[in-house]
Amino acid sequence: MLKMIKVNYRDIETKEFPVNISLYEISKYFSSYYEYPILIGKVDNNLTELNELITRNAKVDFFDRSNGVGNSVYGRSLQYMLIKAVNNLFGNDVDVIIEHSLDKGFYCEITGININKDIVKKIEREMYVIVNNRLPFTKVSVSRADAIAYFKKKKSIDKVKSLKYISNTYINLYKLDDMYDYFYGKMASNTSDIDNFKLTYIAENGFVVSYPDVYNPECTLDYKHHKMLYQKFVDYSNWGKTLDINNASDLNNYISTGKYGELIRLSEAYYNNQLSTVADLIYNKKDKVKIVLMAGPSSSGKTTTSKRLEVYLRSKGLITHQISVDDYFVDRKDTPKDENGEYDFESISAVDVTLFNKHLSSLLMGEKVNIPEYNFVLGKREYKDKYLQLGSNDIILIEGIHALNDELTSSIDNNTKYKIYIGPLTQLNIDHHNRIHTSDTRKLRRIVRDNKYRGYNASTTLHMWKKIREGEEKYIFPYQDLADYVINSALIYELGVLKTYVEPLLFSVEENDPMYPEAIRLINFLRTLLPIPSDEIPIDSVLREFIGGSCFY
Repeated sequence: MLKMIKVNYRDIETKEFPVNISLYEISKYFSSYYEYPILIGKVDNNLTELNELITRNAKVDFFDRSNGVGNSVYGRSLQYMLIKAVNNLFGNDVDVIIEHSLDKGFYCEITGININKDIVKKIEREMYVIVNNRLPFTKVSVSRADAIAYFKKKKSIDKVKSLKYISNTYINLYKLDDMYDYFYGKMASNTSDIDNFKLTYIAENGFVVSYPDVYNPECTLDYKHHKMLYQKFVDYSNWGKTLDINNASDLNNYISTGKYGELIRLSEAYYNNQLSTVADLIYNKKDKVKIVLMAGPSSSGKTTTSKRLEVYLRSKGLITHQISVDDYFVDRKDTPKDENGEYDFESISAVDVTLFNKHLSSLLMGEKVNIPEYNFVLGKREYKDKYLQLGSNDIILIEGIHALNDELTSSIDNNTKYKIYIGPLTQLNIDHHNRIHTSDTRKLRRIVRDNKYRGYNASTTLHMWKKIREGEEKYIFPYQDLADYVINSALIYELGVLKTYVEPLLFSVEENDPMYPEAIRLINFLRTLLPIPSDEIPIDSVLREFIGGSCFY
């Protein structure tokens, strides 16, 4: 008699299947619950690839590209298809370097050839051939020593250097047709499910691979070039190359030779130079610019950056005043609510924009204004005789999520405003084919800060992240191109420092916690980095905003 197992799908439905059935076959039964192809599963709260065999009773869940987990698998699988397509067309003497996120995709370069629009289009066509060939992504367990020997033979020195810092006896490679590669994360079942993407040529050897994201899962949007953001990535990458730090293994080499103190000082100087530059730009426009507006996503270091910029401006003889948008929240009873009936404090409608503009206009006309202070306990504004009147050399600094949205300052002449976008635009990658997401850097910063200053555990922050990202997509990222200047608040050494703080917090996430798979993903990512002690980090560093010891708090 055929032995059967019971599979429970999200407490919605239970179905019996033959023992040793693949998760892929099980997923086909539940595919009607999904609008797009299922890419990855979760078995008893462990992320599991679809080609795995299920041998016992289990509780399962699945993810397609409309979910963050599934979308990560989609993007990673797409990267491998890109690498395979380039290899098919140009052979082993060229290599794809996957650099960083850009718009709704990732920016890439190719070594060994000069590319143009026609070549990029040719690569895209070859990728769709790979889609139609329905090639499986096959996981193969090999010894670490054999993997290093294989990549040495292929002259993939970035992989060789990366695997040096992994202590596992065995590691997993992925096979796609006749190619083997190493990836930090799981893959889809086969190439036919990665069927929607676009390649856009930018300049020289660079192009962007765009694909559906969780906010637009139905199709790939046309690439929108963010010139200032792109240039900031390029500048930071070039700076990293001058230090010979392109990948995590290069950073590990600095650490293992005891040079991390020098690296900290160089990185802090790079950040300071940006502040000095933008302070000069504002000072040179001091006769016109009276309001400096600063915005950026969660954990981008906005508070420290604004306070540091204030120091630079004051050193030039300007008198600065910080006004908090939070003090102009509407009364709690008038706060808008989201689709779940919860207060939406991130909506611009949560701010009394009319009063805010009235006060700014009065200040710019030289009038004295009583600035309110918001009582978050009572949920209303209070006035405590905090009067402000601007002099000829005075500048107002405003930091907040809506600062780049002209609706916030609609009555103010644009010539009097200077807008700054702040973001940790991570230059570092694990190796040529495995990028480090900017959002992961921010996520690690947020976990550490939330634990230190708010008493939250890692699970709480990870649970909030989805809503945080949704707010950023609605209220911050659409306005980043309106900035006059972009400040990159990433520090090339910071992941080594964050590791020492965040790793224990991630290990506190229990196996039955819904956030457990994400905690494990971050733990595995951090294992590629050596730890860096924090004792040489200056007290005015943006990183101190998260790990503690800042002179601004």
